[in-house]
Parts: sequence; C-alpha cells; structure tokens
Amino acid sequence: MRRCALSPVEIPATSSGVAGGGKPRSCAKQPVPKRNTSPSEGELPVDAPERRRLPPILRRAWYGLNQAFRRRIAHLEITPDQFTVMRILREVEGLTQRQLTQLMSSDPNTVASLLERMERAGLVERRPHARDRRAHHVELKPPGHRKYELAREIAVALQTEVLSAIPAGEREGFLANLASVADACRSAADERPSG
Repeated sequence: MRRCALSPVEIPATSSGVAGGGKPRSCAKQPVPKRNTSPSEGELPVDAPERRRLPPILRRAWYGLNQAFRRRIAHLEITPDQFTVMRILREVEGLTQRQLTQLMSSDPNTVASLLERMERAGLVERRPHARDRRAHHVELKPPGHRKYELAREIAVALQTEVLSAIPAGEREGFLANLASVADACRSAADERPSG
C-alpha cells in the first residue's frame, strides 16, 4: 500500500509500483472512503485532516507569537517567560514562588530555574516567607521594573498587530472564547485518569 499525497486514501500497489498494475493513477481522482461521521450525519470527526484542529492551531499561534516577541525583546536581554514573570509580579504583589508557578501555568522546576537566572541578572529577589520556611516571596527589583516597562511597550504593540487579523468588533469575544478554552484545558490537565 502507498499513501497518496493528495488524498487520505491508501492505494494498493502492484509489483510495478503502480496502483492497479496499469497506468499511474492520479491521486486527486481517487475515491475518498466514507468515514464514520458520528455524532451527527455529515459531520467530519474532530480529528479529520480536513478540519481545523485545536492542538495544531494553538501550537502554531503560540509558537509564532512567542518567536516574534522573543526577537523583538532580544536587545533587552530577557525572554518571553521572564517578561511573564515581571508582568505577573507587577500585577499581583506578595506572591510566593508556588503562586507564581500557578499563575504562569508552568511547573515548579521550570519556574525555579527561571527565577534563579533572573536573580543572577538582578531582576528579581526571592525572600524567605515569614511563616513558612519552605516558601519564598518573589519581588521585582528596580532593574526588573525598568526592563518590564520597555518590554511592555513591545508586547502591547505586538498584541495589537496580531489581533488586527480579527475584525475590531469580534476581538473581545474571541479573547473571551479563548479564555474559556484555556480554562477547559486547565481542567482537563487537573483531572486524574480513571482506572
């Protein structure tokens, strides 16, 4: 069997390598088998190649946005993740490292490593928690505030540029729907597998 580049149909090949043993057949003219279209008749499965699929769209959007931002802030010698830390610390005071990890939708080891690099660069400071010796408060230092202000202008301009792909009247609705998808993804990640 060979898979046609233009169709999801597998075409039986003969010893000559040509489907049907005769002249080569065009991939575009191959019949497409009817797929199981449940739950409703005529609707393609959610993972059909012909459909827009959530995971690749989210990945493509995130990767493109992250790379564009990374390039635009490179001269500030910070990364998009470091900017996110600075933004959260500006918006919410008195956070512990654990709380910061949750707000970043990240894992403890990644955030610990990130904060270590930021501490060495003089952008943040970690202080022991007054009541819990295992916890640390994270604070943004003056150089972190200054870098944040410079990077924020770039972030706002990039967001405006990217969202201009959507009609102005639909942007808030799009962001609200995307936030709902993000919440559903978080809930799915927090679920424990049964069995």
